Amino acid sequence: MVLEFLKKLAPGSIERDLLKRHVGPFVFCFFTIMFLLLMQFLIQFMDHLIGKGIPLTVILELIMVNLAYMVVLAVPMTILAATLMAYGKFSEQNEYTAVRAAGVHPFRILRPSLLMALIFTVFLGWFSNEVLPEANYKARALFLDIRMKKPGFDLQENIFYEGISGYTFLVREMPADSDSLYDVTLFQNPEQGRDRAVIKAGRGFLESDERHMSLTLHLFDGTIMRYLQRGRSSSSIIHEETAFDSYRISFDLSDLTFSRTNPEDRRRDGRSMRAQAMLAVVDSLRSDIERETTHFKHSLHQSHVTLLREDDISPPAGTADRDSEYLMRSDDYTETIEASVTRRAREDDFPPEEVPYQALTLLETLQDQREVALRASTQMRNTQVAIDNLLNNLRWREERIARFMVEVHKKASIPVGCILFAMIGAPLGLLVRKGHMGIHAIISTVLFTYYWISIIQGEKMADRMFVSPFMGMWFGNMTIAVAGFMLMYLVIIRR
Repeated sequence: MVLEFLKKLAPGSIERDLLKRHVGPFVFCFFTIMFLLLMQFLIQFMDHLIGKGIPLTVILELIMVNLAYMVVLAVPMTILAATLMAYGKFSEQNEYTAVRAAGVHPFRILRPSLLMALIFTVFLGWFSNEVLPEANYKARALFLDIRMKKPGFDLQENIFYEGISGYTFLVREMPADSDSLYDVTLFQNPEQGRDRAVIKAGRGFLESDERHMSLTLHLFDGTIMRYLQRGRSSSSIIHEETAFDSYRISFDLSDLTFSRTNPEDRRRDGRSMRAQAMLAVVDSLRSDIERETTHFKHSLHQSHVTLLREDDISPPAGTADRDSEYLMRSDDYTETIEASVTRRAREDDFPPEEVPYQALTLLETLQDQREVALRASTQMRNTQVAIDNLLNNLRWREERIARFMVEVHKKASIPVGCILFAMIGAPLGLLVRKGHMGIHAIISTVLFTYYWISIIQGEKMADRMFVSPFMGMWFGNMTIAVAGFMLMYLVIIRR
């Protein structure tokens, strides 16, 4: 076998042989991973699709548009598994030892997988930026249409449901093996000639009529609390409570029949936008931050309020250190001014108070001091409110910027993961020297699980601005890259 392989050492023959070894594992792993991701999707959303009379073509369309994000997840993991299996088989059959003995440089052996991964990196980068946003946008719009489909609306235990106009449902217990509902509360809104009411029942069940597009709720052993308004004033409301053994209420579901809305009427979020569009939004948000900050500084200047750094503030001559601390805190500062000028005040012509703030001592009467102090404290409170509003607006925009930048970096970091997994998979396969699927499946699962956890946790931390979007999305890539360079170094120095 080794002699036969040595005949293939013509230029380019090794590369072609290694690429051929990748085809089988790549195809098998790709479709296996896609199947597992598809099953996970169906299990997660099956209850939203079954029992609503949704056409099969609509369900297939929903599955098709969701395949896009599955491709983005499957390709990097497939490259890792395929390179491990191809190079593991190559090393297990002593072919790697033969080419090393023939003087072939190890980088020539690793080059095919790196070139293949580079091609997939470029492809996946284009796919993530051009195809995936549109697929996510259509999938989100279609799924929202499906969720509004009658008749099996999404009642869940201990969760308010407002899917039917004019009513809010709350069910405490819904046994999975029956259609019964227990501890039911129905809130009826005052509209279309109905009074506001709260209906409570010990048990009940739902019955749907597909032909008449209606849904009937049967309730037993409960009470109805009606709020009957007599006149226009709220004080004329009469409370009327009625007990019942059985009660039936019907809902018209004709407006909940499945219908396709125009996706263009819905807003796009970060996952349904291209990187160029998100960067444009980020630039707009940063311009808003700069404009609001400039406007606030201009407003302070117009109000004759000077912003001082804490290091620039020193106690005036003859004042205690605590007075300078009051200048740091607007609330304490205003309270001190008001307390100083109103203490022992009984008459308007009372002589001016001796206060530690020299500007007030220049005024002739206590009344003037009081008016100036009140005006100053009011202005400072207004300024504090303006500062709080500014900080809230800036933080809201910064959080949006962080979310958009996370998506921008994600569109690049996951495709780059293809070449990084090839860098770690090819040398690791040569070092492990095992070609069977079991051990490579375990290694691939462990590595990709670590990588995906780092992506998910990094995204959450970046969205909450605990870390930068760059660090959140690229930390996993950086650690994989370090491991890949170390493994390639071990392979190359063992030539």
